[in-house]
Amino acid sequence: MDIKYKLKINISQIMDKLNILWLTDNKDTIFNMLAMYSINSKINDWWQDVNVIIWGASAKLVGNDSQVQTEIKEMINQGITIEACKDCCDNFGVTNILTSLGVNVRYMGKPLTDYIKSGENILTI
Repeated sequence: MDIKYKLKINISQIMDKLNILWLTDNKDTIFNMLAMYSINSKINDWWQDVNVIIWGASAKLVGNDSQVQTEIKEMINQGITIEACKDCCDNFGVTNILTSLGVNVRYMGKPLTDYIKSGENILTI
């Protein structure tokens, strides 16, 4: 296979992935923007891959709010991948809760840096 062709595929895959860095503990944000946009992105093929990164105060919100947890489960059911900062989850005591929801809880500093350096799209909320 031609190297140019391989490069095109990789660039195309990178450009068709959206990472949403979710930092806020504002509950309205998940229902009126984050979940709505990410789910519609998958349903309508706006983005091939949608990845939500729970970081900071959003980890506490997810861990302590059953309505938000239900929304997280729906996002996962729609094919959205969800990751969370392990240090944040540990600090808020919600690691087991997020893991049980199907969230990939891990240290996120390096993965986020890799996403940025590789040119992936990052939307910060």
